[in-house]
Amino acid sequence: MKTALKFGVVALVALVFVVLPGGGRALDVAAMLLTVVFFAAIALFGFRLYRENQLTLDALEPRQRAILYGSVALAFLVFTATSLLFAVGLPGVLIWLALLGGASYGVFWVLVRSRRID
Repeated sequence: MKTALKFGVVALVALVFVVLPGGGRALDVAAMLLTVVFFAAIALFGFRLYRENQLTLDALEPRQRAILYGSVALAFLVFTATSLLFAVGLPGVLIWLALLGGASYGVFWVLVRSRRID
């Protein structure tokens, strides 16, 4: 019953956004605010992760550190260019996935190499 009540509240709020004049613009503002809050939370998480692992990052080899920072930068660029790549259609989505996969593989590669004992 609680789930149905929560679903009803969400449906009512959605109905208000659709029916009221200017609801589309208000919905656009709400979506943009959620996007900003989401990326701010990711940035805060990244900063905290960096601060907690500063010694570990300094202990990486220069090549590993460069690949790690390059992969993170590539991921940020891919997220920034999401709307441009998605506007292209299927090729843009495939390029987006390939770039994000490459960035993820770079972080994974550094993680595996840093924990390997030679």
